Amino acid sequence: MDRNRIEPLFAAAIIAGASYYANYWLEAGGIAAIVWKGLGVGLLALWARGKAVNQDGRIIGAVLALGALGDVLLELHGFTIGGVAFMAGHLLASYLYLRHRRLPAANWIAPPIAAGVAVLAWYLFATLPNPELLGVYVFGLALMTASAMLSRLGALVAAGALLFFASDWLIFLRMGPLAGSPIPQLLVWPTYFAGQALIAWGAVHALRGEKAIA
Repeated sequence: MDRNRIEPLFAAAIIAGASYYANYWLEAGGIAAIVWKGLGVGLLALWARGKAVNQDGRIIGAVLALGALGDVLLELHGFTIGGVAFMAGHLLASYLYLRHRRLPAANWIAPPIAAGVAVLAWYLFATLPNPELLGVYVFGLALMTASAMLSRLGALVAAGALLFFASDWLIFLRMGPLAGSPIPQLLVWPTYFAGQALIAWGAVHALRGEKAIA
């Protein structure tokens, strides 16, 4: 693969995902809008799967596919069902990242960090509906983020995981302390999609033994 060239499928994914941000103002609804929302990460998943040279490459494709599924299910069935798809993606990603850990003790470091963040989320957002479920979800989200930061897959993957974490945290704030503020709504999609794109680009190159060009 020419590492200096953005391939058409990846470029199409970026265009689809970036353009969906316009729906904040367009407020399009219906099936077309749902497909539009899932298309960006869905195309990232197809691109990553097509570049897979081993089982780990296929796993990152599956992680992205679960993210695209979560995007669609959030619109069709709400946060609980959509969250299940994202949670599955977080756990699968954590498995992959810890397979490529930088520190031998990473398997023992990441879970306590994730548990601490989950308890903090449960405490901070206790007034939201189903705070226990939120805590369970945050455990998966934080485990994925910590695992990415402890992995050898590179700075782009770690940065992408942090952006994904920030995006979900903004969703919680939008439902709680910042309800009614436009700031979370403006930032949720760009931080989420940028995070997924960085994870896809960084992980695919790392798993192919190539240097990711930022």
